Amino acid sequence: MSQGLSHARGSTAGSAPRRELRFRIASTAAEFEAIHRLNHATFATEIPQHPANPEGRLVDRYHEDNTYAVCLSGGTVIGMVAGRCTRPFSLDHKVAELDRQLPPHRKAVEIRLLAITPAYRRSAVFLGLVRLIARHFRNEDCDLAVISGTVRQLKLYRHLGFCPFASPVGTAEALYQPMFVTLEALRHGPVLPVRSARDKSQANFLPGPVATRSEVLAACAAPPISHRDASFVATLTRVRTALDELVCAPHVVLMVGTGTLGNETVAAQLRCLEGPGLVLVNGEFGERLADHATRWDLPFTTLTYDWGSPFDWVQLQTVAARCRPRWVWAVLCETSTGVSNSEERLRTLCESIGADLCLDAVSAVGLFPVNLQGVRFATAVSGKGLAGLPGLVAVFHDGRIASAGRVPRYLDLASYEQAAGVPFTHSSNLVAALDRSLNATYWPRKFERVQRASLILRAELRNLGVCVVAPEAVAAPGVVTVALPLKLDSARVAAALADAGIHIAWASAYLRRRNWVQICLMGEFDDAPLRRLPGLLAGELERCLPKLSTTESAALCAARRYSPLPVEHPRG
Repeated sequence: MSQGLSHARGSTAGSAPRRELRFRIASTAAEFEAIHRLNHATFATEIPQHPANPEGRLVDRYHEDNTYAVCLSGGTVIGMVAGRCTRPFSLDHKVAELDRQLPPHRKAVEIRLLAITPAYRRSAVFLGLVRLIARHFRNEDCDLAVISGTVRQLKLYRHLGFCPFASPVGTAEALYQPMFVTLEALRHGPVLPVRSARDKSQANFLPGPVATRSEVLAACAAPPISHRDASFVATLTRVRTALDELVCAPHVVLMVGTGTLGNETVAAQLRCLEGPGLVLVNGEFGERLADHATRWDLPFTTLTYDWGSPFDWVQLQTVAARCRPRWVWAVLCETSTGVSNSEERLRTLCESIGADLCLDAVSAVGLFPVNLQGVRFATAVSGKGLAGLPGLVAVFHDGRIASAGRVPRYLDLASYEQAAGVPFTHSSNLVAALDRSLNATYWPRKFERVQRASLILRAELRNLGVCVVAPEAVAAPGVVTVALPLKLDSARVAAALADAGIHIAWASAYLRRRNWVQICLMGEFDDAPLRRLPGLLAGELERCLPKLSTTESAALCAARRYSPLPVEHPRG
């Protein structure tokens, strides 16, 4: 076992004496005995991962294969970490197909058993240990490290460059997040850029681009690779599989582009079907679907409702039974108003009349649970609820697509499927960023958090007399649109909130026309600025206008919508 030695003078915390810290690779019987006792104190007594024993001694099951870096203060071992590159790792037993979830590498090491006595946890010990173990295994030709990091210290691990993947493992009492990092990054310590104090105080509640994890940005910053490279094809395949599993879809094509491109692709497919369609509209993005259908010269009827109102399902059933559409196209989460159009009722409607259901799920996928079973076509993007970077669009389909050559080349889903998803140049950077976001997110937890935060936010806004456009019964999680009095300029309100470090949406043309602002919880967000937001928004209203009563607020909401009756617009 080779030895490494380094020294650091670190400020200690608590009652720890200020002594020289020595870092070395453990080699003596006394050091190994101290390691077993520190192992027991940390992982049996403090963290109940193993049962405690009266000897106060815990020998790791991989002890014979482990290499230990230790930190000594005086002659006492006060910190340790173990490394092992013999397979299988402990993570191999917890994460299925572990290697498929890791970036390309030569040889991996698993770093485990990080333990530091409490008095030294705010000192230089942590960084010294991980740097030494990284240097040791880098000399053993390893280039990637994997760990199971305690969820109590995720912020610290991320600061050092660790990237989460897969779902947390362990128990509720001892929960760990699988993570990886390159040894080159770990050897040199923190690699992420340090943000200014102003940057740290900014809260992003925009519908896009959304706030992303630091590891997502780091993945995108890697040097681009060819779209023909085997490692890129493997990453793209992994992303497509993860997307299909997230929404229960049989197939997905990932294209470089926006949600608009995705809906153009769906329109191109619908052009190849025989029979008329029905487009449902209750907001800006429903109107855009109708515009797509018009530009592609599709035969269809448009059924239009108030912006901010739900569909009238009884009337919709009557209209659908009369016009017998071959397909129905609707927006699942109407971003403009924050209204959620029931996926279940849309599916039931289509089943009852034998029509294919097509969905714009751009602002739904990744924000709340979506089930695309039985849906013919649907669209999503990387830069909203999936919390990647903007620039990728996902087109889901059930396998019934037009044969190659029947639609414009770039929109030809058959060409993508025949080329394993890569018929043209792709972006390895954007795909890597989306891959990292998909792997780093535990979706049930995100969906529950967004739902809970949205309920609280809407209730607080209404209690303060602020007009929320979407009625509570059909309000979508994560998208809250607010109608401002016409005397109060939305740009002025948004600017005031931005000065307080909170960014909301206001500048889109459809928001400006109605003097609306919007609060979205699509990406990463902190609870503290979200708690401040309702009071700040209400404060801006009070400074410029007298406080509105609940009745006046409801009247304002009604006045800010379109006509009260649905209108049919047959075409073709």
